[in-house]
Amino acid sequence: MDKGAPNIAILGAGVVGLTVADILQKDLGKANITIIADKFKEDTTSAVAAGIFRPGTSFRGATREITQKWIDDSWHYWQDILKSPESPNAGVMAFSSYIFSKDNYHVTRNPFIENLVPIYRPVQEAELKLCGPGWKYGSYFTTLKIGCEKYLPWVERRFVDKGGRIVSDKVDSFTSLRQYDLVFNCTGLGAKYLCNDYDLVPLRGQVIKVKAPWLKTAFYGDYDTYIIPGLDGVATLGGVRQYDSYNLQVCKHDAAAILERCCQMLPALKKAEIIAHKVGLRPHRVPVRVEPEVIGGLKVVHCYGHGGYGVMCSPGTALNAVKIGQDFLKSNIKNKL
Repeated sequence: MDKGAPNIAILGAGVVGLTVADILQKDLGKANITIIADKFKEDTTSAVAAGIFRPGTSFRGATREITQKWIDDSWHYWQDILKSPESPNAGVMAFSSYIFSKDNYHVTRNPFIENLVPIYRPVQEAELKLCGPGWKYGSYFTTLKIGCEKYLPWVERRFVDKGGRIVSDKVDSFTSLRQYDLVFNCTGLGAKYLCNDYDLVPLRGQVIKVKAPWLKTAFYGDYDTYIIPGLDGVATLGGVRQYDSYNLQVCKHDAAAILERCCQMLPALKKAEIIAHKVGLRPHRVPVRVEPEVIGGLKVVHCYGHGGYGVMCSPGTALNAVKIGQDFLKSNIKNKL
């Protein structure tokens, strides 16, 4: 530990916390950085996510410009990993996707990424028949996927190899962290209680993991239906988006509905072996909170509330949070902002 360097704590070891740690080490190499969390790797909400780079309109920063910058910065961060030899180890893969609708043309468009990804185009008439009859509208786009089952352990190893410290503990109050010069709050849904933030609500998600090594393209349909291939031949079938639900149990009715919708879209999935059912509570907040606050003299940078887009947009918000943190360290502010 460098005695002359700032002591920094990061609360949370999900995709947001670990990405903040990764960027922080690059920008503040001499800092003493500690990650404090009570859940790691497969026990985090991030591990349930499919991780496709496709933002939705429920993801929002304070302004449209900030939101777009987060998305753009995230895309370039993931692209740098994708182009490196480490991409298989980090779980970052390029692939293509279709999005179809029987009712609404606008749901097949995405202004956030149409000018960012290499290809985003309307589908041709023949492509509307890829998933059976009845589809009226569709788009095809190329994007990428981040598999947290690989990314989380990869970035955690990288953090430790560079001298980072990890502590398994649950933080119930900022008053226990006075030994740190700066704290990044990346606690996801835990911030609801840590910060008494009642704008933060859970969006319950449930998915099915199936063996489908033949699947190379993602498909989206109406009613939150999605089929997303993975690096290891395991596909994610979804989903549900249940507002303000704290239910962490697998619901057999949700599972049956997901399977029915996905198999209607791709009948070949009827023969796919089901490996697991997963449930996660997405930390949803509008806007996503990335801002500084002084709490009892302690400098805190909040970075939470990403909803279903934490995996995708963690780098953009992390870069923003780290910049705020660097400016915060240089300041002499002692009172609550």
